[in-house]
Amino acid sequence: MAYRDQFTVGGRQTGCHLIEGDGTSPIREENMRVRYQPERVAFPEEIGAWRREIDEGQKRAEAAGERYYWNNPRFAVEHLVISRTHNEEEPRAILALCDADYYDFLATSINLDRNQANGISLRQEYLEDRDPVEAPAFMRCSFGVNVALETGADHMMVMSHRSKHVAGPNALKWNSSANEGLARHHDLPADGSPISLHAVAYRALREELAVRRDDIGELELLGFALDLVNNQLGCFFRAIAPRLTEPELRDRWSKGVEDKWEHDGHAFVDAAPESVLEFMLGQPEERWTPLAPAQFYLTLVRDAVIEHGDESSGRWAVEAAERRVMRRLGLA
Repeated sequence: MAYRDQFTVGGRQTGCHLIEGDGTSPIREENMRVRYQPERVAFPEEIGAWRREIDEGQKRAEAAGERYYWNNPRFAVEHLVISRTHNEEEPRAILALCDADYYDFLATSINLDRNQANGISLRQEYLEDRDPVEAPAFMRCSFGVNVALETGADHMMVMSHRSKHVAGPNALKWNSSANEGLARHHDLPADGSPISLHAVAYRALREELAVRRDDIGELELLGFALDLVNNQLGCFFRAIAPRLTEPELRDRWSKGVEDKWEHDGHAFVDAAPESVLEFMLGQPEERWTPLAPAQFYLTLVRDAVIEHGDESSGRWAVEAAERRVMRRLGLA
């Protein structure tokens, strides 16, 4: 069985496996490629039947006037390839996608521990008995773009708390500042140009936090990760809004946010490593989504590298802050 380590912070082992990135340097936009093949993801017959169950159940809920999940067109991940450029050895990534939809995603995500006719669950067959990073496309009908936002004017990190209305096991948990799943309707350019993960990150900030593109001074892709608990691939972005402050953002939110229903609250935490780590480790670990701690940790490392001007010094500074917080909270 392939072993994939799990991101650990403050002595806590999370459900996140970092595929690429440690926060010291970003993946340049020109080194990120998304390849899309407009072909429907193929399901084994039994899992296809599970999907039809979901489709029929959601139609009944809609007809009865009950809460239901709309079936927006998405992508399935065929593979993610990480490499390096020839001369500078900078990180390079290729993400290959095909067509899927939200019900495709639900068919596997809510049935990970459901036994198939052979008596083996999807988790056992595709995630535990094989390398989970290499799972087939029908097990990867979602790709999440996660953004950690910092306000530059008052140097605060934005933590978002997901509401009870969002689908899946991450409801009522602390998460990245903004998060969006790749969607064909929104993210597939009409002119045939390649999909841009950076553009999706800007969309996430706009739809969930009412932060405009011209508010952002820096947007960096820090890495890729796999949520081992919920079997979701995603990437991490760091965004700096140099002119925004907490009062300004809260004033904007009071006037309405496009996807305001996805969150029921936000915390603004001083973006210094000790403050962010103390907030994270001061909350019960089950109150965090599997990927969020790694998202914020890598962002802290990147901030420290820029501040110190040296990769090793920046990472060491965050690790030292982590040790101080652990001692203060009695975790060491």
